[in-house]
Amino acid sequence: SQMKYNNVSIASFGYELPPNVVSSADLEKRLEPLYAALHFKKGQLEALTGIRERRFWDPGFAVSQGAIMAGKKALDASGLSPEAIQMLIYGGVCRENLEPATACAVSDGLKLGPATLVYDVSNACLGIMNGMVQVANAIELGHIEAGMVVSCESARQIVDITIDRLLESMNMDVFKQTVATLTGGSGAVAVVLARTDKSKPRPRLMGGVYRSALEHHGLCTWGPDSGIPSSGLQVMNTDSVGVLQNGVTLGIETFEAFKRELDFKDGQPDKIICHQVGATHQDTLLRSIGIPKQKDFTTFQYLGNIGTVSLPITAAMAADRGVLEPGDLVGLLGIGSGLNCLMLGVRWL
Repeated sequence: SQMKYNNVSIASFGYELPPNVVSSADLEKRLEPLYAALHFKKGQLEALTGIRERRFWDPGFAVSQGAIMAGKKALDASGLSPEAIQMLIYGGVCRENLEPATACAVSDGLKLGPATLVYDVSNACLGIMNGMVQVANAIELGHIEAGMVVSCESARQIVDITIDRLLESMNMDVFKQTVATLTGGSGAVAVVLARTDKSKPRPRLMGGVYRSALEHHGLCTWGPDSGIPSSGLQVMNTDSVGVLQNGVTLGIETFEAFKRELDFKDGQPDKIICHQVGATHQDTLLRSIGIPKQKDFTTFQYLGNIGTVSLPITAAMAADRGVLEPGDLVGLLGIGSGLNCLMLGVRWL
């Protein structure tokens, strides 16, 4: 089976960063009793994860609002009118309600037309990449000319609940299960995909591959699924070591298939953007797939892990800073709980 595109381009990105910067030292201050009980030194969180700070929305901020803000920026940057967007997918882990789809509020906020196909996609940290594939398929089939994928993630609530849980348990095992939660950041992003137009030099979506190792679906869980914010207690547990080991194994397998599918030569892709988990995951994955660090662009140090927003916001920032240059073959390397892996290739223009 092949996933290749001849007619799909990335028209634009848009993103919104939350106003509240929260350092790892700020979180450690709140965890002082736990650190004392477990004889942890200050600075442990940043040392373990490589994450210095992350951002939070104001309390009570609606994720649809963040997605609308990012969507407006992407729309402006694309030069397309709201009517031109014929498909809108919201791909976030954080959703406002079980129903309707959060995409409904976003579409209304962006004033998209009544013929626009609007729905949510949920697949842990891969939601935006899955959404990009859905929009790309619709463009390639000739169903639509342009579509948008949006997401907004909020880590404030789950981090607050996790800190309460840690202070209640004062337990090393609970710390191990929740240290990944403390890396969570917030943010919003939008990606507009459009039919390739030779008169507009835009990055071309070449195609990609996906692989899964679903026997590991219990390694990272977050629930119950009752919307965010939620009155029910949310619990997030992650087997960080298991996610790292099995995620890297799946990453190697997917990357080999990805290079074959897109006929990459040795030394390609020229640049990569990965899902932003933290320093250990980055180092281990890059070493395993044989990619030098200078080909990778990271944001986790100051944005943390923003779930579905992480990879596309990092790509948008790399583009803004001129790190992604015309002619570059860029690999977007996505992985999410499940475990699911999806890698897309883009020819930058």
